Amino acid sequence: MKIKVEKRHFLFRFEQKMPLFHSEKLLYLKNVSFSVPSITDANLDVSHFTDPVHKMIFQSMKELRVKGKPVDLVTLLTAYNPQDLGGANYIQDLMAYAQIPKFDDYVGAMLDVWREREKRNVLQLAAQENWSIDRIMSELEALIDNRVSDHASISDLLVDVYEDPYIQKEHQMGATAGIGSLDAMTDGFQNGELTIVAARPSMGKSDIMLHIAKHAGWKNWLPIIFSLEMAATSLRDRLLASTGRFSRARMRDPYTLFNDTQKAQWPQTVGRLAETNIHFFDNSKQTVAEIRMKVRKMIHEFPDRKPVIFIDYLTLLHSEDKSANMHLQVSQLTKDLKAMAREFNCPVITLAQLSRAVEQRQDKRPLMSDLRESGSIEEDADVIIFLYRDAYYSKDENDMTMELIVAKNRNGPVGTAVAIYNKFTGEVTGFEQTNSERRIG
Repeated sequence: MKIKVEKRHFLFRFEQKMPLFHSEKLLYLKNVSFSVPSITDANLDVSHFTDPVHKMIFQSMKELRVKGKPVDLVTLLTAYNPQDLGGANYIQDLMAYAQIPKFDDYVGAMLDVWREREKRNVLQLAAQENWSIDRIMSELEALIDNRVSDHASISDLLVDVYEDPYIQKEHQMGATAGIGSLDAMTDGFQNGELTIVAARPSMGKSDIMLHIAKHAGWKNWLPIIFSLEMAATSLRDRLLASTGRFSRARMRDPYTLFNDTQKAQWPQTVGRLAETNIHFFDNSKQTVAEIRMKVRKMIHEFPDRKPVIFIDYLTLLHSEDKSANMHLQVSQLTKDLKAMAREFNCPVITLAQLSRAVEQRQDKRPLMSDLRESGSIEEDADVIIFLYRDAYYSKDENDMTMELIVAKNRNGPVGTAVAIYNKFTGEVTGFEQTNSERRIG
């Protein structure tokens, strides 16, 4: 009994001197002894640990998990060399001092120490290499999400999906477009993806952007619009017109031009639009680095909402490399936008202009080659959507059809979705196409 007390006393003093070791050690108590799911639920990575033995134990548990084997004392000691895991007595000690109710506290304590250590490393490296403020903030932001590096092993990835065939999970759709046939092809705008929406002038690019933004907002996303062409007040008026089905001509002077029915409908329209929680930044001279900083601020302000970023439009963005030609500038912009989508793990939707070459063909539906500086856009974009309205050329006032041509979809089918577009109010109404919709699987 005396030996047992002295052993506990020694461990207590040792762990007080080594708080990180203490946190790491206690972290295993629940994993090794009891709960297999906690290996993935704790959102931990091998790199969060400092002690080589602890790294080996944690990696071994994850490997057993992938293979579908039980994670317990016997399996660990038979599947791996006990000496690599600190020995059988060491693992038994971990189990003996288990404190299940405090598991989450120990995980938090360990991650706090890890973040502090990584913060010092980031700031030291930033000072040595003279990093930009934006890069420093990006690196520090990654620590909040417990992101260690861009490395992932196949074992780590398989752990995340091991139980998928046996446990029903809620389907996570991307940010909705509010157009059923388009959502069916893209499954919504996905996190980490760059979408280009391109068309000739007056086809309805801005109205489509606003339609997507408000529908995303109503689904509890955080729409952030960077408008380099129109003022925020102009976008506000367009949103009011399309949501309330008000003529844009009457929106110029609602007091004089609205009828009684429209005036009675106004408060409801304003209230409905306020629920979208759309945010605007309308400086005409913005760089991607400035956009990242503004998005980061919005994420901190609204931590319970996932952002969806809109940019109107691509070639109005200012490149940080003024000496490069237009092709190289656009190429760098699309790469930076794609990197931003991955950094914030959110959809980025960017409007783009098409060249005049489309006007010279008999069939004026856009093609990939019609994109200005198309090479870099084709390469970097995950989804490319062209807008086409036959009525723009035929001058048929009764034709309200808008085609949304999905010309590229990195992770899904391509084809054409159809919507109804009212050019007088800016309202877009999606409907499901059956025989007339062209889809290539």
